[in-house]
Amino acid sequence: MPAGRPCARAPRLAPALGLALLACGAPAPGPSEARQGPSDARLDVVEMLRADRDAPRHPADGGGRAWLETGPEGPPRAVAGQPGRFAFVYEAGALGIARGGALHFQVSPFWGWSTPQVESPEAPGYTLVEPGAEDLALEIETLDQQLLGLRFRGRALAAGERIRIVYGAGSAGATADRFAERGSRFWFAVDGDGDGTRAVLADSPSVDVLPGPPARLLVTLPTTVRPGASFRAVVAVLDAAGNSGVEVEGEVRFEAVPAGLELPARVLLRAGDGGRAALAGVARAPGIYRLAARGPGELAAESNPLVVGAGPRVLWGDLHGHSGLSDGTGAPEDYFLYARDVAGLDLVALTDHDHWGILPLETHPELFEEIARATRRFHEPGRFVTILGWEWTSWIHGHRHVLHFADEGAILSSLDERTDSPPELWQALEGRPALTFAHHSAGGPIATNWEIPPDPRFEPVTEIASVHGSSEALDSPLVIYRPLPGNFVRDALGRGYRLGFIGSGDGHDGHPGLPQLAAPSGGLAAIVSEELTREGALAALRARRVYATNGPRILLRAALAGQPMGASLPAPAGGRGRDELYAEVVAPGPLERLDLVRSGEIVDSLGLEGRRDVRLHRPLEGLRPGEYVYVRAVQQDGGAAWSSPIFVEAEPAGAGALVE
Repeated sequence: MPAGRPCARAPRLAPALGLALLACGAPAPGPSEARQGPSDARLDVVEMLRADRDAPRHPADGGGRAWLETGPEGPPRAVAGQPGRFAFVYEAGALGIARGGALHFQVSPFWGWSTPQVESPEAPGYTLVEPGAEDLALEIETLDQQLLGLRFRGRALAAGERIRIVYGAGSAGATADRFAERGSRFWFAVDGDGDGTRAVLADSPSVDVLPGPPARLLVTLPTTVRPGASFRAVVAVLDAAGNSGVEVEGEVRFEAVPAGLELPARVLLRAGDGGRAALAGVARAPGIYRLAARGPGELAAESNPLVVGAGPRVLWGDLHGHSGLSDGTGAPEDYFLYARDVAGLDLVALTDHDHWGILPLETHPELFEEIARATRRFHEPGRFVTILGWEWTSWIHGHRHVLHFADEGAILSSLDERTDSPPELWQALEGRPALTFAHHSAGGPIATNWEIPPDPRFEPVTEIASVHGSSEALDSPLVIYRPLPGNFVRDALGRGYRLGFIGSGDGHDGHPGLPQLAAPSGGLAAIVSEELTREGALAALRARRVYATNGPRILLRAALAGQPMGASLPAPAGGRGRDELYAEVVAPGPLERLDLVRSGEIVDSLGLEGRRDVRLHRPLEGLRPGEYVYVRAVQQDGGAAWSSPIFVEAEPAGAGALVE
């Protein structure tokens, strides 16, 4: 895969089944394998996951306990991206581990921990294994990335016997995850009877990973405010990887605050603030505002643009991301804190996988309840909206995340034969205030099966930009890796599907709203709604009153014949005659161009030569039934925004049309 793209390696859950699965960059199956779905469908992955889920566990599997040794100064802590040394003790359970059985030491398989190894004391991850008895004969080898296996060849390990494992025992230590988090787990698993199937110790030990030194300053404003209205600004000092919680004290000063904004000239960061602060302001006069700021250590930043005027309100959401409960980083509560107090989002959803990670949500409902509790705790309508979600992780038909616009929801697994196809998923969601979103649909880890038409009741929009890149079209900026020809979202529109556009991060680093700080691309959903509630967001998504960016907070407005993005226009058989397209863009960075896409073709491209705001009026002639139009704004750095399409329908707009 291209350098710099995020790649998470899934755990080897059952070595006898050969489960060394890649969430991205997985080897393609052989040409003779039977298939369903797109050409990159992974039936082999589905079969292995089901086999592991259904494999019987011996009572000795998963037995015993493990802990992290504590020194005189308390539990050890790690620093993101820095070397450390960690000593563990495993104590066998009541049934011990049989001769031929195994103990596995699994470092978090995501985001950069050193792989434990026993071959080279000078290399990172060198691991020293100290049996508690001299007559224990152990076969020790690295089985996969971040996975060390200890097999008992001489005799069984009796109940209560101990083995000490020192990870990072060599001169290079063991490099920690580059993303900070509380409770990064070191997983221990036991194959107690030696049949090749193991179970994880549910209370496997953990360590806190601290952020590095201050390296970035961010100032985030809302994008739209009405004249005379108050607003909230967010200030954050982060480390080089975008981690929050850095230790920093001092002032952040706002330079030359424009006269139209009423805002404190400075904010003070104190010890214990984690480098985060919020401040209130009032927008007094219409205009476009950007704040320049300077902080401790001469850190500098410019905010995103704030547009004060009478236009529709734009809310920012990241509706797709992962925590340490599947294949990401951090705890659910820290995910929501980052979204609110660092990224300054209006809406957020945590969408961990149904069956991908060390402890799958499908078989561990207590973990999904932990997500639900955190979602309810942080939900504050009018200030910060949280949405309960999870990811339907089909390796045949493509990944979709599911959002429940209510406090309660249920996991409907892609491995369950009753809900392993999109139509079955949508049928199971009948009667619920829920939506589904296809993502990285053109390629990447797995492409979407566009042979199955999206159900417009549950899937009115699609995610076209994330950390994986853009699935819009081959001519898109930062296009997704391993794209399948004919499988882009623009191709799906060509099939007649009526889909609006959103972006979302699909971040695994614990940084919702800002995964682009550590990846080439990110993703945001811009939701046009005056009401900051779940109900308001659901109504806007159903009406396709949304647009996408790949990370930057670009204001984008578009209308055709006076109708907003996402709308449907009626047209007689002979076409509509002459219509006017309106587009407005206000960007944080210099703009390169503004593209007009009509029914699959770029029909106009306006060079912008570094301007940061533009308004466009352009006539369109003879739009016919079945056509669609949208605009794409591209910054010089590859940051981009896409309006939802406006569709032309054969029949006049009726009771079910989405015209506003």
